[in-house]
Amino acid sequence: MNESVPGLQQTNSVTNQGQAKMTTNSDLLSRRNQAVARGVANMHNLFADHAENAEIWDVEGKRYIDFAGGIGVLNTGHRHARVMAAVQAQMERYTHTCFQVMPYEPYVALAERLNALAPGDAPKKSLFLTTGAEAVENAIKIARAYTGRPAIIAFNGGYHGRTMMTLGVTGKVVPYKVGFGPYPAEIFHAPFPVSVHGISIEQSLAALQNIFKVDVEPQRVAAIIIEPVQGEGGFYVAPFEFLQALRELCDQHGILLIADEVQAGAARTGKMFAMEHSGVVPDLTTLAKSIAGGFPISAVVGRADIMDSVGPGGLGGTYAGSPLGCAAALAVLDVFEEEGIYERSLVLGKHIRDRLRQMSSRFDCIGDVRGLGSMVAMELFSNSNGRTPDPDLTKALVTLAAERGLILLSCGMYGNTIRVLVPITAADDQVDEGLDIIESCLDTLTSK
Repeated sequence: MNESVPGLQQTNSVTNQGQAKMTTNSDLLSRRNQAVARGVANMHNLFADHAENAEIWDVEGKRYIDFAGGIGVLNTGHRHARVMAAVQAQMERYTHTCFQVMPYEPYVALAERLNALAPGDAPKKSLFLTTGAEAVENAIKIARAYTGRPAIIAFNGGYHGRTMMTLGVTGKVVPYKVGFGPYPAEIFHAPFPVSVHGISIEQSLAALQNIFKVDVEPQRVAAIIIEPVQGEGGFYVAPFEFLQALRELCDQHGILLIADEVQAGAARTGKMFAMEHSGVVPDLTTLAKSIAGGFPISAVVGRADIMDSVGPGGLGGTYAGSPLGCAAALAVLDVFEEEGIYERSLVLGKHIRDRLRQMSSRFDCIGDVRGLGSMVAMELFSNSNGRTPDPDLTKALVTLAAERGLILLSCGMYGNTIRVLVPITAADDQVDEGLDIIESCLDTLTSK
């Protein structure tokens, strides 16, 4: 039976005889397949009924530990009390006016908070939108307006969204880019430094110089965009030395540096901004996902002179910076600061990495464990030579873990990486329960 949660309606249907009949995952999957576009994929054929912090219950009443966090959206957990209270209070006042029509104080207050938190001494300004893709789109628009240049350089394995511009800068074809081209012109990709796959910092920097020689002169490049920790690409941490070299390269040629922190930002790495770890100050930063604890909002934060290069009316959107999202984000920032979330992220991440590295001594298939703060991943390889990516094992692990009560996500260019995005607020025993499930699943899968 479904666990009773105050204020939640149980997921039941009613028969003609008036008896309650519980909806099942298979029933909903059948309805979903008839009603929802095929291109919207689901990693799990399980339907959520209710959730609390790091736990989810499906419509059949089964409990799961959540190591996915809505793909990094729930750093403060499902339904954090302070976030829910802030949104409820905002709902009692107004839910929408459109900021461009009749502005409101929460938008301004959130901009002030983020401007103060963003790294660097220069004055900052912020813009709010709805999705991470919108934030990236607008960061590129702003970069082009400020520099008067068209070209953008991104990196292999980078993921920046599903709109046409963000697909253009995304560095992974399957499944995101198949059949959707052509993409916007003057977008170029360089290899991201990944030591486990033999790509050095020097090779990545040389590839950038090669782009300047054979594709586009640096004087035509508006921006270089990079994730300080790649998300969908495999949780590869950009070496700090590499980020510092990018900053120098951008300064040399008048190119803007855009940090895409949609997944890595908002305390996931133990700091508000992942770029803070490197000491590198970007010109523009994109945020979304966990900035509002499950409510949709995104942001572009950057140097005030750059942000103001776009004239009035050039930025915005009907739902951009919704009052509910702003209220939620202000509450999330309070939680980060007052409940020790930054420190907790560092402790949690070390614990998860330590456990996964202990597992790697048992299981040869774990070829790499990495992360920054609590943005942690392990990469699985074939036992035969330890260097052949094993997406089949990865998929089997995700499936078996769900059967045993753990929601996992895979990622990576080769589909062989398990990423951990458990809420930072998760209890220690719940984190250990999830890690125990991973270990038991690997034991089962590798002993076959």
